[in-house]
Amino acid sequence: MWKFIIRRIIIAIPQLFFLSLLVFILASQMPGDPFTGMIDPSITAERLEEMREIHGLNDPWYEQYGRWISSAVTGDFGQSFRYKMPVTELIGDRLLNTAGLGLLTLIFSYLIAIPLGIVSGRFNDTWADRAIAGYTYVGFAVPSFIFGLIALFIFGFRLDWFPVSGSVSPGLTAGTLEYYISKIYHMTLPALSLALITTVGTVQYLRSEIIDIKHKEFILTAKAKGASENRIYNKHIFRNSLLPIAAFFGYEITGILGGSVFIERVFSFPGIGDLLISSINNRDYSVVTALLLLSGCLAVIGTMLSDIILSMVDPRIRIK
Repeated sequence: MWKFIIRRIIIAIPQLFFLSLLVFILASQMPGDPFTGMIDPSITAERLEEMREIHGLNDPWYEQYGRWISSAVTGDFGQSFRYKMPVTELIGDRLLNTAGLGLLTLIFSYLIAIPLGIVSGRFNDTWADRAIAGYTYVGFAVPSFIFGLIALFIFGFRLDWFPVSGSVSPGLTAGTLEYYISKIYHMTLPALSLALITTVGTVQYLRSEIIDIKHKEFILTAKAKGASENRIYNKHIFRNSLLPIAAFFGYEITGILGGSVFIERVFSFPGIGDLLISSINNRDYSVVTALLLLSGCLAVIGTMLSDIILSMVDPRIRIK
């Protein structure tokens, strides 16, 4: 197991290098620069050009990349032009919010997906299976922000059950029980909206696996020996059908991170997704490149987690 982890880390190093190079090149090709569109009429074009020269924006891209990557490996992603603070500190404040939102989304996803997948696979070709299949088709077709807008309108504005913006109620002291309860309360509706989309793939995978496994020879043998149906499903079919969920666990982390970009924007939730969109609009390249590189790192780590968990769940697979 440790050899596998070390091997994956070694493989990930060149992947992250080429990812960082691609991210930096794409960001540098965006129109304008951090000083484009400054509305202060007192700043002359000569002063703007001087500021670009001071910050090295006129240097060749490979020189800018060399400075950026050498600082990035030490955890220094530069200064945010818009927020006037270190990028690492800025992302750290938002990352905790997105991590909490992602964790709550994962919990909701599995609480929804596992029961629906079991019912759909166990009672396939029934009205319940068709209803669940219809829900998954809608989930595949509808973008996450549409679900978010609908949930925001119904449960936020019309019913007033949940807050419609922010991550915590104002006036609360950080670290208190009321503070964390308010955090979870503000995350519930965005997390549920995102989970309703991310869960559809897990439902389909679990359904297909249950239908496939219940026709295997060892299941037929268990039935022939007189094992009860509940024992067969609980002990044999359900345990083996968890493999696709384990295999796609890491990918779901990446999917949730991507979906949070739109959900956070819809709910005005101060996470890294909302920060990414605002940084792109404001041409804050140091923040954009750092966030895209962080997303790539999470994708690589998520893939590694999927392989490790799969080897632990399936006794037939042993990665050495």
